[in-house]
Amino acid sequence: MLDPKQIEAWINQGLSCEHLSIDGDGQHFAALIVSAEFEGMNRVKRQQRVYQIIKDKLDSGELHALSMQTLTPGEWRK
Repeated sequence: MLDPKQIEAWINQGLSCEHLSIDGDGQHFAALIVSAEFEGMNRVKRQQRVYQIIKDKLDSGELHALSMQTLTPGEWRK
């Protein structure tokens, strides 16, 4: 069973995050990702950026599903 901390590590390796939290049941996970890199990106582009980081994990089946909320630091503080 996949540990949320492992997903956090994967995302942190490829994205500078001000805040990152992952919750899940071992197969389906939800992420709250706050990064300045999301400035100027729409929601789809932000998610594509994260999927780019974890693509190999999704393709291999190691990670089955990840829903995500992606925010800039300013959006998160509101």
